[in-house]
Amino acid sequence: MTKRLSAADGFRASLPIVLGYFPIAFSFGVAATRVGLSPAEATALSLIVFAGAAQFLSIALIAANVPALVIAATMAAMNLRHLLYGPVLMRRAGADATRKRAWIWSFVLTDEVFGAALGALARGGRFGEGFVAALGFTAYAAWVSGTLAGAWAGAGALDRWPAIAGGLGFMLAALFLSLLMSMMSRRHLPVIAVAGLATAAGVWFGSTTLGLFAGMVAGALVGALPPGGRDAA
Repeated sequence: MTKRLSAADGFRASLPIVLGYFPIAFSFGVAATRVGLSPAEATALSLIVFAGAAQFLSIALIAANVPALVIAATMAAMNLRHLLYGPVLMRRAGADATRKRAWIWSFVLTDEVFGAALGALARGGRFGEGFVAALGFTAYAAWVSGTLAGAWAGAGALDRWPAIAGGLGFMLAALFLSLLMSMMSRRHLPVIAVAGLATAAGVWFGSTTLGLFAGMVAGALVGALPPGGRDAA
């Protein structure tokens, strides 16, 4: 018998994400104040966007005096992959998933939340809306509160600890990688390998944005193949 995942399970599953999100969001809040955003503006960006990599890119573009429309278009392009998370999760959930309240939890499907939810299903859990909502909104609360704390602390908060400031930039990628490894099996290896190679090629020959698109599309195409065709790829 498989267990239906509850809101309490979602809260417990969110704790590793919370431990990763808060310090990263803190560094985002600090960085946002360095480019001239007020604490209220930095916190509003986390409240509305809730996408770590895109938010860090946005403040880099703000610092470079890039027009607002270009910043908005770039952030939208980076976050297009999020449109796939809800349908993929609903498909994996099968008959347990409904669309009635999907609009509530779909907003908080970041990379890490999506990875944690898929990992729970891969370990035999049954989908529950309360589980995904608790998982996502607890992570969301950690991100927003971390941003507020960092913005309130001010631009010089991490100047005395440059090693910590440097390490925070890698934590977001490391957190998602750990979640990915927790649900990886042999049949996922071709998808990960192809997506990784496509991402690296896109970054090398183009840009980070091109690499993200290339990896996303290549991984999705290989993942859509039947098992036999996937092994051949």
